Amino acid sequence: MVESTTSFSALLHLLRYARGYRRRILLASTCSALNTFFDVMPEILIGIAIDVVVNRDASFVASLGFETPKSQIVVLGVLTFIIWVGESLFEYLYLILWRNLAQDLQADMRQDAYEQVQRQDMSYFESRSSGELSAILNDDVNQLERFLDGGANDFLQVFVAVVLVGGVFFYVSPTIAWLAITPIPVVIWGAFFYMRRATPLYADVRSQVGSLANRLTNNLGGIATIKAFTGEKREAARLRDASNRYVAANRKAIRVSSAFIPMIRMAILCGFLATFIIGGFKTLDGTLNVGAYGMLVFLTQRLLWPLTRLAQTVDLYERAMASTRRILRLIETPSDVRNTGTKQLPLPIAGRVEFDSLSFRYDASMAGVSEISLDIPAGQTVALVGATGSGKSTLIKLLLRFYPVGSGSILIDNVPINELTLSSLRDSIGLVSQDVFLFEGSVRDNIAYGKPDATSEEIELAAKSAEAWDFIMRLPEGFNTLVGERGVKLSGGQRQRLSLARAIVKNPAILILDEATSAVDNETEAAIQHSLATVSKGRTVLVVAHRLSTIVSAHNIVVLDSGSIVEQGTHEQLLAIDGYYARQWKVQTGAATSLSSALTEDL
Repeated sequence: MVESTTSFSALLHLLRYARGYRRRILLASTCSALNTFFDVMPEILIGIAIDVVVNRDASFVASLGFETPKSQIVVLGVLTFIIWVGESLFEYLYLILWRNLAQDLQADMRQDAYEQVQRQDMSYFESRSSGELSAILNDDVNQLERFLDGGANDFLQVFVAVVLVGGVFFYVSPTIAWLAITPIPVVIWGAFFYMRRATPLYADVRSQVGSLANRLTNNLGGIATIKAFTGEKREAARLRDASNRYVAANRKAIRVSSAFIPMIRMAILCGFLATFIIGGFKTLDGTLNVGAYGMLVFLTQRLLWPLTRLAQTVDLYERAMASTRRILRLIETPSDVRNTGTKQLPLPIAGRVEFDSLSFRYDASMAGVSEISLDIPAGQTVALVGATGSGKSTLIKLLLRFYPVGSGSILIDNVPINELTLSSLRDSIGLVSQDVFLFEGSVRDNIAYGKPDATSEEIELAAKSAEAWDFIMRLPEGFNTLVGERGVKLSGGQRQRLSLARAIVKNPAILILDEATSAVDNETEAAIQHSLATVSKGRTVLVVAHRLSTIVSAHNIVVLDSGSIVEQGTHEQLLAIDGYYARQWKVQTGAATSLSSALTEDL
C-alpha cells in the first residue's frame, strides 16, 4: 500500500479506487462544462445587444444576415431563451449526476472499509479504538460526500470558465486579455500555497475527530461505571479537553483558509480595474467597439469572481482529501488472518480437535502459549482451567482463527484449520463467551443470529435448553421483546442464557463455553449444567472455567500455567495427583468454611 501524503496523490488514489465510476464521472463533468458554457453566454449576448443598439445596421449580428435592428433583437431573444434553457437543463443534470455519484461512491467506500475491518484479526482491534474507526466510517466518508456533492463541480466550472472567457478575451482584445488574466497566476499560486499549509492542519483535524469520537463512545458505553464512581465531572472535563483540541485544530485551519479569501479578492480587483480603465480608454479612442467593451467588463467579473469561491472549494477539497487518506488507508490495511483456505470440513463433522506443538505470542504483552499438544476426541468434553493469563482463552481464539498461529498447527477432523475457509471453520463452532454481546433487536433475533433461517420451534427448543424459556415468557412481548443496545434491558444472567441459546440453535459440532455460567446464580447454573449434559451429547465441548465445580464431569481436565500444560486427567485423577488442580479444588470447596470461621472470629 502506497501512502498518499499529499492532496494530489490522495486524489489520484481516489480516482484509482473509483475506476468503476469513470463513465459517470466523465458524464457529470461534461454536464458541468456545458452548464458553464451556457452560463457564460449571457454576458456575451449583453455585449452583442449593446453592439446592436449602438451600431444597428453595422452590428456583428447584421453581418450574419439579419439586417434590421428589430430582427437582430429577436434573434438575440431566441438565443437567450435557448441559452437559459440549456443552462437550466445541464445544471439539473450535473446536480443529479454528481449527487448520485457522491451517494453511491460514499456508500461503496463505507461498505468496503467496514468489510475490510471485519476481516482483520483481533489484534487489529486491540490497537485501535472503536471511536476512531466509527469516525472514519461515518464522518470521514460524509466529508468526502460533501466534496463530491459540490466541490468537484466547482473546480471544473472555474477551470472551464477561465478557458472559455480567456479565449473570448484574446479574440476581442489580446492586450486587455493579458491584463485581465494577470491575477489568475496569483490566485493559483495562493491556492497551492494554501494547500501545502492546510494539508497537515486538516490531517490533525481528522485525527482530533477520531479522538473525540472515541471519548464519546467510551463514555456512553461506560455510563454505568461513570455514575457508580461519581466520575461525571471528571469525564465531562476529559470530553471538554478533547473537544477543545478539536476546536483548536480547526481554528488553525480556519486561520489559513480565511487569509486566502481576501488575497483572492484583491487580485481580482486588480484584474477588473485593468479591464475597466484600459478598456474604457480604448473605447474612447475608438479602437474598441462599445459592445465589445461592455462584454469585456461583464466577462471580467464572470472570469474572476468565481475564483472567490475557490477558497471555499479548496478548503472543502483539503478536508475531503484528509478524509480520503484515512478511508483508503483503512480499506487497504492487510489482515494477518487471511481467508486463503479452500477446503470444507467433510460431512458429517465429527468434531475431533488437535493442537499440535502450538505456540503463539501476543505482540504487546508477549504472553501466549508454548508447545501445546492436545488431542480432543470427537464427542468428548474437555475443560481448560488455570489462573488468569495461563493461555485458556488464547487457545479458543486460535481455534477460531481470531489470531494467526505462530508455529505448530490446529486440526479439526485431521484437516489443518488454515486450509479451511473461515466460514467452514466457524460454522462448525458455537461460542458462548463470558463477555456476552447482544445486538439491538428482539430476543428472537439474537437467538437466531447464528442461524437466521431457524424455525420458531428450533428457537424455542434452544431457549428451553438454555434455561431461558421462563424469563423470556415473563418479558412484556416474549420472544419479540427488544433487548436494547448490547442487551442493556436484560440482566447479566439473562444475557448469558440467550448467548447459550444462540450457540445451541446453531447446532455446531464443536461447542465452546468460555465461562458460560459465570454470570448466573447457583440455581440457574445447576439447571444449565443439567441442560449442557443433554446438549453436549454427540458434540465436542471445550469448557473454560474458573469454578471447578462446573467441570468435574469432564472427560479430560487440562490445567494450564504460563502458557503450558502442567496437568491433565479426570477430576479424580487430578485430585489423586495432589498438584495445582487439587490445591485450587481445596481452596474453592473450603472457601465457605474458611469465610464462616473468619466471620465467627471477628464477632
